[in-house]
Amino acid sequence: MRSGRLPPPPPAGQTAASGRLLGEVLSGCGGGGCLPGSSPPAVKDPTAVERANLLNMAKLSIKGLIESALSFGRTLDSDYPPLQQFFVVMEHCLKHGLKVKKSFLSYNKTIWGPLELVEKLYPEAEEIAASVRDLPGLKTPLGRARAWLRLALMQKKMADYLRSLIIQRDLLSEFYEYHALMMEEEGAVIVGLLVGLNVIDANLCVKGEDLDSQVGVIDFSLYLKNEDDIGSKERNVQIAAILDQKNYVEELNRQLNSTVSSLHARVDSLEKSNTKLIEELAIAKNNIIKLQEENHQLRSENTLILMKTQHHLEVTKVDVEAELQTYRHSRQGLDEMYNEARRQLREESQLRQDIENELMVQVSMKHEIELAMKLLEKDIHEKQDTLIGLRQQLDEVKAINIEMYQKLQVSEDAMKEKNEIVSRLEDKTNQITATMKQLEQRLQQAEKSQMEAENEDKKFKQECMSKSENLQKEISRKEKQLSKLKIEDIKEANKALQGQVWLKDKEATHCKLCEKEFSLSKRKHHCRNCGEIFCNACSDNELPLPSSPKPVRVCDSCHAFLIQRCSSNMP
Repeated sequence: MRSGRLPPPPPAGQTAASGRLLGEVLSGCGGGGCLPGSSPPAVKDPTAVERANLLNMAKLSIKGLIESALSFGRTLDSDYPPLQQFFVVMEHCLKHGLKVKKSFLSYNKTIWGPLELVEKLYPEAEEIAASVRDLPGLKTPLGRARAWLRLALMQKKMADYLRSLIIQRDLLSEFYEYHALMMEEEGAVIVGLLVGLNVIDANLCVKGEDLDSQVGVIDFSLYLKNEDDIGSKERNVQIAAILDQKNYVEELNRQLNSTVSSLHARVDSLEKSNTKLIEELAIAKNNIIKLQEENHQLRSENTLILMKTQHHLEVTKVDVEAELQTYRHSRQGLDEMYNEARRQLREESQLRQDIENELMVQVSMKHEIELAMKLLEKDIHEKQDTLIGLRQQLDEVKAINIEMYQKLQVSEDAMKEKNEIVSRLEDKTNQITATMKQLEQRLQQAEKSQMEAENEDKKFKQECMSKSENLQKEISRKEKQLSKLKIEDIKEANKALQGQVWLKDKEATHCKLCEKEFSLSKRKHHCRNCGEIFCNACSDNELPLPSSPKPVRVCDSCHAFLIQRCSSNMP
């Protein structure tokens, strides 16, 4: 039965006594058959039939497990057949309606995804999830899921964990189809039945089991019973049980056919992925060839740049000698030669900076290649489970990586040679700085001549000082004239104040200029120059008066008169 083949049909003489499968659980037409005398069943949805059959098998496995555990002392180990069949039935229930997810090379369909989600919904499940991940013998997600179910049974929390999972239907929809068992009422019924397993004490050794390669096939012989165990049951119930057994076997055969077709499809997808990997390897080889060509071009360009710099240095030496000879003949060309040497030094430093930048670019290209190779190796290690048949091609890729590493070492040697050339260039620049120091000594002699020119500037400044003293005398004379004018203005102001009459508020009822009547909104204001009363609109100007240095309110007529007088007094 564990080899995956269906149980053989009972002999002709033992048809009535060969047992009844699912007889204690199936009622009416729940398993696909009908009782004698009842009306023929309507056409059912195949997925609904699958859910009903799986529910019935779960009921049988849980009931048989509880009964056998109570009769054998309630402590079970991993070798107990009913317990093994219970885990197989739970695996089939969790796989029902599971979405197929496309991975890097094939299609993945595993129950570890929804079970791993439990630790986020139920914090107590973090312990068994962490222990499952730490188990060294598990390599596949299906093996981790089987270990998780065994640990949850030992914790007596399987019902609680799965209840927290089926409540979150929006999260389950990412893993299951809408018609899956975990998305329908049958899943809730199975979770309710799992509560009864809390009376069982299980002592399971997860490390010793080969959970990755086990084949989950249901053994029907555990659920077949003889007529002696049944007792005095009616014949109709026996016929219904036999029909249920037949329908379930047909359904199981259909599922096996579907799994075979899915395996064929997976083989085709693996072949396609194999061809894709071969194409990617060819593309990678072409990229390596292109990188080698670019490296060769960069080397040739670097040699050309170095030759140009050497030629330029020789030319600069000849120019410096010619400029030194011309400096001996004439002092005027000293500044031009100094500026030319500085400019050439900047150009040399710029060329050196460009060479260093090119070297940095080559080093960054090397790091990028190493990073790409590390990423390729990481992807290969992560996908060893699905790429067992492609190990020969991976060895070829590793050989290519070794060749690339050797070529990178060759490029590093070339980099060292270039660094030596750069050090030689630095020595030449130091020689140029020595010649610049000699030029600075000659510039000091020129500074002495500048000192003589500064003495002449001092004489010129003394002449300017004498002229500035004359200007200050003229300014003091004009200030005296202005002070006389101010004294005259003060006298006129005193005269105006002596003749000024400050009009009382009661005597004025209208503005003197606009002749508008005063009111609560139109208030009275005195002009500080003439003493008359005006409205705000006719006296909103302010000017400093001889009697008050701060600006005070004046009427429009006095404002115009005072401004005109000030402008006439200006020189």
